[in-house]
Amino acid sequence: MKARDFKNRIYTELSAIAKALANPHRLEIIDLLAQGPSSVEYIAKNTGMTIANASQHLQTLKSARLVKAERRGKYSFYSLQSTDVFKLWKTMRELGFAQNAQIGKLLRDFRKSRHNLESVDSDKLLDRIEKGEALLLDVRPREEYEAGHIASAVSIPKNELLERLKSLPKNKEIIAYCRGPLCAMADDAIKILHEHGYTASRLEAGFPEWDTEGKPVD
Repeated sequence: MKARDFKNRIYTELSAIAKALANPHRLEIIDLLAQGPSSVEYIAKNTGMTIANASQHLQTLKSARLVKAERRGKYSFYSLQSTDVFKLWKTMRELGFAQNAQIGKLLRDFRKSRHNLESVDSDKLLDRIEKGEALLLDVRPREEYEAGHIASAVSIPKNELLERLKSLPKNKEIIAYCRGPLCAMADDAIKILHEHGYTASRLEAGFPEWDTEGKPVD
């Protein structure tokens, strides 16, 4: 094989990965699958897509070897091909935050519209948890918590928070987290906590970021 033919074939294969990622719905699917394996129905419900549309996007990601499927009874469950897929998405996201001023402005404006919610650095959080100064609250759906969560985190899905508020201590700061920096569930949870007299902040990172950084998970 000539060097030019070799390069053309390699770059063509790599461009197929880039092409598969060049769609906002598929990026959101990767962000969701980083939480754990999911059925097409679950993905459709949590991304606002139809089942048929979600299935088409999953097939594109599968063809690019970014996701894989496993049959469980009547349903197919999809998961990321490896943690490298999440690392690629995380790098893309961080590059966008750093290079695209519009992305940063959108994020700041969104947070500002939700009462300037404060976020907590993950390294400082570990120290505060160890000292008993903070309680970590996972507000994702229970299926995602059970697939994997930050060590010591308490699970109260956002839609159950109001009815379970009394189980949370008021003498500790509540640190809520969800799927990562683009997820709004933690913001909504903190708003509820503030309205009921709790001291609360959000963890910017989600479970996948925490896991890939080698921090303690269950």
